[in-house]
Amino acid sequence: MKAFVIPRQGAAVVERVDVPIPHPGEDELLVCIRAVGVGIHDSSFLPADAAYPFPIGIEASGVVEAVGDAVRGRRPGERIAFVSALQPKGGTWAQYCVLKADSLIIDVPEALDFHRAAALPVAGNTSLRALRALGPAPAGGTLFIAGGSGAIGTLAIQLAVRRGWRVAASASEANHAYLGSLGAEKVVDYRDGLWREQVIDWKPGGVDAVLAVQPGTSAQSLGVVMDGGTLISISGDGPEPERGIRLLVVPHLLDVADELARLFEQVDAGGIHLEIERVYPFDEALAALAKVRTRRAGGKVVLAL
Repeated sequence: MKAFVIPRQGAAVVERVDVPIPHPGEDELLVCIRAVGVGIHDSSFLPADAAYPFPIGIEASGVVEAVGDAVRGRRPGERIAFVSALQPKGGTWAQYCVLKADSLIIDVPEALDFHRAAALPVAGNTSLRALRALGPAPAGGTLFIAGGSGAIGTLAIQLAVRRGWRVAASASEANHAYLGSLGAEKVVDYRDGLWREQVIDWKPGGVDAVLAVQPGTSAQSLGVVMDGGTLISISGDGPEPERGIRLLVVPHLLDVADELARLFEQVDAGGIHLEIERVYPFDEALAALAKVRTRRAGGKVVLAL
């Protein structure tokens, strides 16, 4: 099968090669991949027991091809989307992928195409976990999303508004109207040296909470949080606490599978907009990876098989 791989342990390159189709073990599924969600860290999630050449990637959609003898509740022919980080038999940048049956797997509604299904698992899971950690919105609660135009940010804006938050966000000027259409009341240009003052003008005294999506934005956004407010760092970096502000990271073990399944249904029904910036042919996967590494993608980048 065709795959994009780390060719050997320690290699810093990704190569297109032909490798054997992996065989599922008794507690595993073999999936025929139809689309892949591209992430900036796709070549970084490598298990300690990886066999090289190792296909990269952690997110995809496809059709169950075969199931192991011990697998219950799954059968060939099912349309699924999933996250498959650190699977020893390889990741999702391939025509076939093996994953454990207890992985994060979501049934794909019949009317939802594979491209959109592949774009949802990681961004949706991350957004839902961050908002769950944030807790219920207080009356009139305000939330600033630092990095609002990417896959996580665009979902987080809509999900937060549905939970009762008044939302402000940062993005390049070209994306301001778009984020407003998703529900953001205020959008600032992160390249404008006065963007913090603009957020404070919108919410004097500071916002109740911040979701810092992009690396480095936690420290940059601390000044727009009210005393005793909350800042959640999605990238995992964070400044030193001050003014009683709670500094949290996304709780990666939090189970939001049921909420994620509902998100798939909401996207299918048109209640939540899912932005896909571009669908690349599988053979152009390296160009897609280069695009997301610029951190300037407006929505999700997807590979089509």
